Amino acid sequence: MFRVPRGTRDFLPEQAERFRSLENLAADLARRYGYGELRTPIFEYTELFERGVGESTDIVEKEMYTFTDRGERSLTLRPEGTAPVVRAFVEHKLYTGPMPAKYYYFGPMFRYEKPQAGRFRQLWQFGVELFGAPGPRADVEVIALGWHYFRELGVESRLVLNSIGCVQCRIGYKEALVSFLTGRDMCRDCCSRLERNPLRVLDCKNDGCRAALESAPVITDYLCPPCREHFDQVKAGLAGLNIPFTVDPLLVRGLDYYNRTTFEYKTDALGSQDALGGGGRYDGLVELLGGPGTPAVGLALGIDRIEMLNPPALDTGGGRRGVWLVTMEPAAAEAIALAHELRRKGVPVQYDLLARGVKAQFKQADRHRCRWALVIGPDELESGRAVLRDMESGDQQQLNLATVADELAALEGVK
Repeated sequence: MFRVPRGTRDFLPEQAERFRSLENLAADLARRYGYGELRTPIFEYTELFERGVGESTDIVEKEMYTFTDRGERSLTLRPEGTAPVVRAFVEHKLYTGPMPAKYYYFGPMFRYEKPQAGRFRQLWQFGVELFGAPGPRADVEVIALGWHYFRELGVESRLVLNSIGCVQCRIGYKEALVSFLTGRDMCRDCCSRLERNPLRVLDCKNDGCRAALESAPVITDYLCPPCREHFDQVKAGLAGLNIPFTVDPLLVRGLDYYNRTTFEYKTDALGSQDALGGGGRYDGLVELLGGPGTPAVGLALGIDRIEMLNPPALDTGGGRRGVWLVTMEPAAAEAIALAHELRRKGVPVQYDLLARGVKAQFKQADRHRCRWALVIGPDELESGRAVLRDMESGDQQQLNLATVADELAALEGVK
């Protein structure tokens, strides 16, 4: 028997509906903030991620699904969404349009990780990217959008904030960090990172490495005046929106393209997999990928983990909806014609396809959680009036067949 590949899963109808609700809310919220949807392919040339994400990151070193196609080209299933959006921004010369430019995306990403609760090899993300605004207000808007999403879902989360400064800030900090960590007990990966990219050590989850960092120098002590001012204004902007946060000077995120602001949303409800998403500013990535120098900031939220929190706003186990058409021969053909008219009006309608009896059809109406059962048999056709049963209360009424479609549409709230 075939099984789903390890680290992936099937979404059966009920869970698929929950994910659809999460996507619909994300799209609606993004549009309220002025973001337009941008969809990119699920695979890109491997170099895009090697250059954009960073060759010394865990994503590039350990987690990418990379393959060679028949044309001997190296392709990679996208492990994250920002680099593809930036590639599209550059390729289609979107930087020539009005600024700031705002885009959102929702879709699957792929990472070869050890599967566990809250961690999948095919994962789903909602993200936004804002181009062309260098000031702290752009950072605050992006952070606020993510915070707003959690509030509308009824999900409790904590916002953690940091600034990793600019290239100049990090020169002195890297020297201090390397000096502090040299000779300390760290994992093999971090020993290598200390030579190639010292900031990646801060992102290591190894217990020994975390212990070695407890008294390490922090980047916020090395910020240049402009970066410090930017960070102070981000914090002030969030405070002005009553968005609580804590500052974690070790928060660098797992990608090399960030500068200045970095942030994460965390939860205490999922054990060690506590990050629900995050993001930051990446002012150099557009230029690195072939475009003009363009400031940018964005975020990505982990939809799989958010869904696992069972957000109150996604309670799909409640009310009934739609109509079950209870019919029998020789009235079935006329009744089915009415079903198609109702569907054209936007009313969800189902009817029996297995020649069941009337009692069994009512059981199906209940099993499918239909709100209404509309009975149309020979007697109803002759009288011109159908029987409508409310499957919640059991109350019944008669409706004129000539106007039943409009009346049911009104009952279902369809305009």
